[in-house]
Amino acid sequence: MKNEIREECGVFGIFCPEKSSVAESAYYGLFALQHRGQESCGIAVNDDGVFTYYKDTGIVNDIFTPEIIAGLGQGNMAVGHVRYGTTGNNDRLNSQPIVVNHIKGKMALCHNGNLVNSYELRRELELKGSIFHTTSDTEVIAYNITKERIDADSVEEALNNAMNRLEGAYSLVLMSPSKLVAARDKYGFRPLCYGQRDDGSYVVASESCALDAVGAAFIRDVDPGEIVVFDKGGMRSIRDHCGKAPHKMCIFEYIYFARPDSVIEGQTVHSARMRAGACLAMEHPVQADVVVGVPDSGIDAAIGYARQSGIPYGLGFIKNKYIGRTFISPGQKSREDKVKIKLNPISETVKGKRVVLVDDSIVRGTTCARIVKLLREAGATEVHMRSSAPPFLNPCYYGTDIDSRDMLIACQHSIEEIKDIIGADSLGYLNLEHLSMLVGAQNPSGYCDACFSGNYPTKEPIAAGKNRFETKISEKEEER
Repeated sequence: MKNEIREECGVFGIFCPEKSSVAESAYYGLFALQHRGQESCGIAVNDDGVFTYYKDTGIVNDIFTPEIIAGLGQGNMAVGHVRYGTTGNNDRLNSQPIVVNHIKGKMALCHNGNLVNSYELRRELELKGSIFHTTSDTEVIAYNITKERIDADSVEEALNNAMNRLEGAYSLVLMSPSKLVAARDKYGFRPLCYGQRDDGSYVVASESCALDAVGAAFIRDVDPGEIVVFDKGGMRSIRDHCGKAPHKMCIFEYIYFARPDSVIEGQTVHSARMRAGACLAMEHPVQADVVVGVPDSGIDAAIGYARQSGIPYGLGFIKNKYIGRTFISPGQKSREDKVKIKLNPISETVKGKRVVLVDDSIVRGTTCARIVKLLREAGATEVHMRSSAPPFLNPCYYGTDIDSRDMLIACQHSIEEIKDIIGADSLGYLNLEHLSMLVGAQNPSGYCDACFSGNYPTKEPIAAGKNRFETKISEKEEER
């Protein structure tokens, strides 16, 4: 685990009544979802049952050049994916979509989330002779669907049957030669929604901002446990798994993962973060001259803090738009160097002033300490740190890169100790009990906060590390 929380992944799919440049639509949709994963990306296009696809490590704008997009050709369906791997190494093999040729045809699959029983499912398949080419749990899902497809009459029936065995978090888009199918796990851990364009095309995406990017009007969220099928007959829903578990949307989608302009289950992410900041102002008031936010996800909460407290909001940092998020960097030295050039304080805003610094969370504390230091070097007389998330105390098993308590600063130190470590004058976290303010009054308990509370909606996995499948392979080699 790195200095900061990493995103999971973003999925996108489009079904058009007529052939068109669906690869371009997928490109723009993935571009809008780039914040959800910057390690790899991929697009698969369906032209009358002929699948053409391309995927590689890197960001969307670098990988999908005009020549690559043109090479994907036209079609009436496409699926796409941006990845940060919470399971499996970052290499081209683990990039998505996963394209499968099976006895009844083809399938391209994109997945956001983590299964809690992927280790057991993979072992069971391997014992029956299955050969895996990746070390991600997405391939485990693909195998289970294709296994069910042998006896099922349709791909959606196969998926419906496979969902009986899949435990954990998954928002999926898959493409067969004739259908685009979307599905969400019964808990609804990860977001998924769909909309429609004026030309009749249906679009599915992790967030509504991707619908906006391709000119699709938002229709609704895919419900937890629901399968939605798009084909030439229109849209239809399969709800056999709906209502089978309590609703547990990941609360960190609102705090950090999602884009502020996205709407998730009726709540604008921007408004949710504003409410978090307002709660912080009530819980942890302080005498100060200006409130600043850490770009990007800390800004909305900072505005909320400023409005509630009456302390003026100020633009405290300029973010370099041409550098990836610091935690994507593989080495500690590289991450520290990127922090130095990623954010630059505006001295006029903070010089000689008592500053309230609002960020979305504190993980290891090293990046936070650097930002506090930047403000002091810019002339801030006091720096009061506020986190719009409670302290991280537990691993996440549902698609967030927290697989160990070892590097979580809140597991090792008290709040007073953390304050001293990061060099702040005071420190305040959002109260765990106030997380319900983020999702709104109509849905007070429909979220997962296990990374803060330890209350897991599912069983805990027997193997939870990001590289659990690589470790499994290494152990087999040692046995030989």
